[in-house]
Amino acid sequence: MLNALEVFTTVIVGLMVGVEFSVAFVMNRIFNALPEDSGQLARAHGGRMLGALMPFWYIGSLVLSVVWAVAGWDRSGAGLVVTAAALLIVSVIMSLLLLVPINNRGKTWTPENRPADWKEQMNRWDRYHYVRVAVIVAAFACLVTALV
Repeated sequence: MLNALEVFTTVIVGLMVGVEFSVAFVMNRIFNALPEDSGQLARAHGGRMLGALMPFWYIGSLVLSVVWAVAGWDRSGAGLVVTAAALLIVSVIMSLLLLVPINNRGKTWTPENRPADWKEQMNRWDRYHYVRVAVIVAAFACLVTALV
């Protein structure tokens, strides 16, 4: 049963990493290249859509990692799983303190009501997101290594 938990957790975290990597390095670049107000509208829609899903994914990934760490405490690789869980905690804290406040503002913006500094705010979100992606990639790498 523990083996199934290990694989399931690793897949769930890996998929989350893939989505967030895609947002950072593919989707936002596409959105930024769209003409006129399309990019801002796309970011607002993405913020609403992923903003509703990602809290469950982040917290779920953290819970799964903690369960794995507790259930496999006596197995090799337990330290790596604990490290992964700690990194996922950092990603949740980063999200709550840095990214979610910007996202909550951005998802309500339209070309008519967005603030003058909306691009600066989106660039700040992107910078924070790059760091968060690095953190969750490191967590994923720890989980994968713990499987070996």
